[in-house]
Amino acid sequence: VQLQASGGGLAQTGGSLRLACSASGSIFSINLWGWFRQEPGKQRDMVALITRSNNADYADSVAGRFTISRDTAKKSVYLQMDRLKPEDSGVYYCAAGRLQLGSYDMDYWGNGTEVTVSS
Repeated sequence: VQLQASGGGLAQTGGSLRLACSASGSIFSINLWGWFRQEPGKQRDMVALITRSNNADYADSVAGRFTISRDTAKKSVYLQMDRLKPEDSGVYYCAAGRLQLGSYDMDYWGNGTEVTVSS
């Protein structure tokens, strides 16, 4: 499975961006998709997750502002980011993996797409 992310860029505080991630290859074994953010010198943190049954989970910092969705037919997952804040800046990575017994492993990672929010 290969993941290709796109849609990053520059936005102003309060603005919006939409990230997209498309998958190639067999996704039969994947039941979890997600977006993660990484800032320079920091660890990669979960932003949003969505299961095969479209149950979503968000980091507290983005809940109510970001929306994750997916399109099975297009083998794509999206992250709609609204009311952006400067602290949302970073490199965003899409990922895919497996959710089992309350924990998850992301087996596949896409390229990063950079988001910069100006104040």
